Amino acid sequence: MRAVLQRVSQARVSVAGDEISSMGPGLLVLLAAGQGDSEAEVSWMVNKIIGLRIFPDEHDKMNRSLQDLGGEMIAVSQFTLYGDCRKGRRPSFGKALEPQAAQHLCDLFIKKVCAQGIRCQAGKFGAEMSVSLCNEGPVTLLIDRPGARPLSQGKKPSILDLP
Repeated sequence: MRAVLQRVSQARVSVAGDEISSMGPGLLVLLAAGQGDSEAEVSWMVNKIIGLRIFPDEHDKMNRSLQDLGGEMIAVSQFTLYGDCRKGRRPSFGKALEPQAAQHLCDLFIKKVCAQGIRCQAGKFGAEMSVSLCNEGPVTLLIDRPGARPLSQGKKPSILDLP
């Protein structure tokens, strides 16, 4: 799995002009499932994201997690996070998980976040969505599933090796 986290003061998701999700302070999570991902990666990703200390404490240090804050989350499925742009001019999405299995893992992610007592809403899987947010910090992080191989495939990673 791959996720892009954005610490936000507010976020909204709309489909065809209708708002389907909105929240105050918390995390907007763009989420993608890749080839080889399973429920184990979902559990790891949920625990990593909700426990990640990226919110400021009383001394303005990033020492508080989403759980500590009592913040909210919107999770938006985005298979394009697995877009490989190294060759040609059109991204290849061959490493993204097929839609039915990916939807199952994204739905499971949301259920597991909610089971931790965090209000979690979602985008609409497979839909053309409009996402608006106010990024705080700004803080934006990329998280890959454990054991994900860098694009360099065995050679020393370079700044040019983009996921």
